[in-house]
Amino acid sequence: MKRYVNLRPGPFRWRPLFLVALCLILVALTANAEDQTLADEVRLLREQNVLLQKQMQSQSGALEALTQKVKQLESAQSAGETAAGANAAPTGLNLGKVNLSAEGAVGFFNTGNSGFAPNSEFRVDEARLFLDAPIAENVYFFSDIDLSTRETTSLSAQLGELYLDFENVSQLWHQDGQLNIRAGRINIPFGEEYQNRYAMENPLISHSLVDLWGIDPGLEFYGALGKFSYALAVQNGGVNGVRDFNADKSVTARIGFTPNKHWHFSVSAMRTGELDATQDFASQLWFAEGWFRAIGPGATEFHANLVQADITRRWDTGHVNLSGGLAQYGDNDPTGNYARDILFYSLEAQQNLSKKFYLAARFGQIFADKGYPLSGFGNRAQFFTGNNPATVLWRASLGVGYRMSENLLLKTEYSIERGQGTGVARDNEDFLSAEAAFKF
Repeated sequence: MKRYVNLRPGPFRWRPLFLVALCLILVALTANAEDQTLADEVRLLREQNVLLQKQMQSQSGALEALTQKVKQLESAQSAGETAAGANAAPTGLNLGKVNLSAEGAVGFFNTGNSGFAPNSEFRVDEARLFLDAPIAENVYFFSDIDLSTRETTSLSAQLGELYLDFENVSQLWHQDGQLNIRAGRINIPFGEEYQNRYAMENPLISHSLVDLWGIDPGLEFYGALGKFSYALAVQNGGVNGVRDFNADKSVTARIGFTPNKHWHFSVSAMRTGELDATQDFASQLWFAEGWFRAIGPGATEFHANLVQADITRRWDTGHVNLSGGLAQYGDNDPTGNYARDILFYSLEAQQNLSKKFYLAARFGQIFADKGYPLSGFGNRAQFFTGNNPATVLWRASLGVGYRMSENLLLKTEYSIERGQGTGVARDNEDFLSAEAAFKF
């Protein structure tokens, strides 16, 4: 009988092999799935890390931008250019959107026989009302009414500053504080003293011997770029305050640098423009308890150009300030040369003795090479409008103050003033005073 051999494997042979192969495939698939899951988790972690880094960078950029804005605002404020006016009181009565506040001083003044107060006078030294209100978005109105000032000889009310303040014009190019504009009657932004001239801010009762300041109609552009600040003003220039009798304008510029909270530097320059000797009579810029005025008897026009540098060092309990500059006067008198170079400087220091008491001192000097009308503490009719020009004038002041509260300041001062000139000796003008300054 023929025997056939079956060459195909039987079920008992291929099934184990199939099971082994199936197990290997499942293991491989499982391992591949686990590897894929791990890869997905690593990829997800990497993506989350990238997103987290981007968020941190974005937050860091926003924080840096906010810090820069704060520095710009602080720099603009250190320059004295605030929305409510350089000398406006921070407190007051809120009448809806309108804020009303006041500031003033009452005191006792005495000078020598050649001074402005030879008869031991009681007087209202200052009295001012401040009004400010928002007009539109980033547009504010500010005004002060001067009921009494030391420079006037009557109690008639006068208009001080009055302007519209267009803040943050630089938002047009998405920057804060770089450009602001004021229009109206505004302070002449020359030097630094005018920002601390009112009784509550001034550590002494008298002002510096130089005392450059003024209020004049015009336009002012101001702002800050990092640690730098600036102010640029175009104004009428004449003392009239209402009319301008010469088309030439006064131009003033100041650049400040505040590297930190302790130091501040600035440089100022100004030209009064040509002024009418008869109708303007004097510049709007106050100088040495008077103004710049024509001295040539035949002059029909006159002018003054000025430059000044200021350095201030502050610490927690006081400050020291040094300023100095040059004024060049000229007129068109055909009979002679009345050009004058006038050098000046001032040094002021204040030190707190406690939370309430402080000491303050100031020394200033003016040199006029050929003589110029310098009133100082002297009788104005004698030393400003009279024919007694001074070649040298200096003043040394020492005072003590007591701050009873943020709104009430008591202070007293004694000042020595001496000078040289023609006609009358300048040795009988010393100043003794006591004053109570207040604000609300």
